[in-house]
Amino acid sequence: MASFNRVILMGNLTRDPEVRFTTGGTAICAFGMAMNRRYTTAQGEEREEVCFVDVEVLGRQAESCGNYLRKGAPAFVEGSLRYDQWNDKTTGQKRSRLLVRADRVQFLNAPARGGAGFGGDEDGAPAASAPAPGGAPQGGYAPRAPRPPSAQQQPVRETAPPPMPETEAEPPPPVDDIPF
Repeated sequence: MASFNRVILMGNLTRDPEVRFTTGGTAICAFGMAMNRRYTTAQGEEREEVCFVDVEVLGRQAESCGNYLRKGAPAFVEGSLRYDQWNDKTTGQKRSRLLVRADRVQFLNAPARGGAGFGGDEDGAPAASAPAPGGAPQGGYAPRAPRPPSAQQQPVRETAPPPMPETEAEPPPPVDDIPF
């Protein structure tokens, strides 16, 4: 019989990602996610339940998650379920947990202005966008770099686009002359 192990989640991080490295140099990033579900009971009472899931990411994507995600950030995760078992070092008891081994983590768009980890610094100023490998910004997320104390935030002045040059264009054809 065939089997299929695929998980798709969209939610918010419950803690800052923790990045560690194996002895071989492979990055492993671990973080928690929370997904909310609202429903109405048979008696008409509205309820909300929360599902908490541990997520593990490997490789370059693990480093990106550690650099760009923060607690509360929205993310979309695709991966598979994994069942871990180990013996507790202190009690010697067998322990286990289910977690999601992510194949792909997508950083969802952040609010236009927000605190740290949401595309801005602690003052709410937008962060500089970091180009992705293809040259496009990654959904408004950028690694946080300390701002020098001497740097003052300058207001952004909007300017009107330059006027279009006036050219003599021929008038559009009459409606009856459009060939179909």
